[in-house]
Amino acid sequence: MPSPYRAIFAAPGTKAFSAAGLIGRLPISMVGVGILTMISEITGRYAMASALTGTLALAAAVMGPQVSRLVDQYGQRRVLRPATLVSVASVTALVLAAANGLPDWTLFVFAAVAGCVPSVGSMVRARWTELYREAPRELHTAYSFESVIDEVCFIFGPILAIGLSTTWFPEAGPVIAAGCLLVGVWLLTAQRATEPPPHPRSADGDGSSALRSPGLQVLTATFVATGAIFGSIDVSTLAFAEEQGHKAAASFILAIWAAGSCLAGIVFGLLHLKGRMERRWVLGICAMAVSMIPLLLAGNLPFLAVALFVSGLAIAPTMITTMALIEAHVPRAKLTEGMTWISTGLAVGVAIGSSVTGLVIDAAGAQRGYVVSISSGAAAAAVAFAGYRRLTRPAQGEEPSRDGDIGESSGERADHVA
Repeated sequence: MPSPYRAIFAAPGTKAFSAAGLIGRLPISMVGVGILTMISEITGRYAMASALTGTLALAAAVMGPQVSRLVDQYGQRRVLRPATLVSVASVTALVLAAANGLPDWTLFVFAAVAGCVPSVGSMVRARWTELYREAPRELHTAYSFESVIDEVCFIFGPILAIGLSTTWFPEAGPVIAAGCLLVGVWLLTAQRATEPPPHPRSADGDGSSALRSPGLQVLTATFVATGAIFGSIDVSTLAFAEEQGHKAAASFILAIWAAGSCLAGIVFGLLHLKGRMERRWVLGICAMAVSMIPLLLAGNLPFLAVALFVSGLAIAPTMITTMALIEAHVPRAKLTEGMTWISTGLAVGVAIGSSVTGLVIDAAGAQRGYVVSISSGAAAAAVAFAGYRRLTRPAQGEEPSRDGDIGESSGERADHVA
């Protein structure tokens, strides 16, 4: 492991909470595809399976920020454990209902309640932030490491869930995912020394949402469009591989895409770039948008794999910069909620992008699905440019997470981070 990564793990407790976070985060990429595979294996109803996973994703998008908001107020241990128990119990009930042929509406109820699953990645990032708040370079490396872990989870999580449900028994994927979530969250919350302190709301304090921050509004809106990129690429790649007669190759090609992001995240964590974070962020969004164009020109799977690998190089650096911008624009007492809103934007975007892409593919063929990817990239770039001035303004209201002089803009704080 390169020395900057060794350095961040020199602090006590970092290896333990990172390992627990990995266990607890892996199920996030397993539950949805596990339910999809389970329902399709039991009933053969792909439309029903897709509707259930969509319900779970949208429920998580709605409830996730609220869970994180409670975490900021009361602490990780007090909130995560009951929220996890409710989510795990709901997934278990969903599995039992599907296995015993209960009415469809019960499956949707359980899927919706399971959406209170906590954003484990945001919880781990909040611990890194608390630990290295006064050490910008180490925090940059920690954010980079977390982005790499995200990609690893999204590479291996779906493969593991599908493999369990297809080779063991249909319910294995979601059952194992729920078990990992329970174990990971319990191990994470057992580590009190690195847990960020809660920020109780006083009677006359500000109980508003972190989303009132203009900077966070820009970031979240942009990541709705970015999520649409991700959703459209997933669906289009699966359909394109099927048209080419190699449907099974889709997972391998998507893994190459994630590997590009993973590699870029590792390298980005070794760099200490100077200049304004806002400009770097807009550049990353634009790079993602431009990298969508070659996908429409792909005539075969090898060309598509190369094009996706190149496009993946822009993802992790942009995500890393996004987390740093959240720290600059969101009050310290609302940091976990602020990070979760990005995940919410992505989840909503994925649902929109995959749905629209499915309609386009049915009407015009698989390759035309990448038109949605290009359009989503253009929309993300447009929102980023339109909101650039908001990102360069000082955070209003409470003290932002990144300490700075009263007169500093977030961009000037970014120079210190770099």
